[in-house]
This record gives sequence, C-alpha cells and structure tokens, in this order.
Amino acid sequence: MIILGLILLIIGFVAAIPILWTLGLILVVIGIALELLGALGHAIGGRRHYY
Repeated sequence: MIILGLILLIIGFVAAIPILWTLGLILVVIGIALELLGALGHAIGGRRHYY
C-alpha cells in the first residue's frame, strides 16, 4: 500500500493531477499506520501481520 501510494504521488506530481496526489498521500498514510500497528503486535483485521 505504501509503494502504491508513492507511485500515485509521483504520477500525480509529474502529470499535475491533484486527485492522484491526494489518493497517493492517503494510501501512504494508511500504509504507514498499518505497518506501525502490525509492528507493535496489534492484530489488524484478524491477522497478526500486515503483508
């Protein structure tokens, strides 16, 4: 999710498409949050690991 967000951020910045920039930023933030919760040992959606 983080990688997809970064790709959308780059495409949105290069092509000057604000919706891609916004979606990329949201995906990066959600991906980082899920990664941190998974690293802390919290089960997310019934799974111990997010990957």
